[in-house]
Amino acid sequence: MVFDPGELRVRLELERPVSVSDGQGGEVASFVSVGGLWGRVEPVAAVSQENGGLRQVTVTHEIVVRKRGDLVSGMRFVNGARRFLVQAAHDPDEGGRYLLCRCAEEGR
Repeated sequence: MVFDPGELRVRLELERPVSVSDGQGGEVASFVSVGGLWGRVEPVAAVSQENGGLRQVTVTHEIVVRKRGDLVSGMRFVNGARRFLVQAAHDPDEGGRYLLCRCAEEGR
């Protein structure tokens, strides 16, 4: 994979999921910040489907960041009001420099 590190221009916050008590014996999923990083965000596809009479659109993105050992699926990237749930992360050339993350944008 030939990649220009100058393309990592979008400031992202990486968050990991945590379980928080809901006060009634259950748990609610929440997210806490792990740290900030720079990345490249590229839209890949938008899929529209009907669910229960409502039209839902899922927008998928590829996000490239510098490799980190703690980034796994289930985490998410945040950029302002946008949230990208990491569905898969892998080292595209096994060079140990970058991670390519397949993400779904939440709230679309």
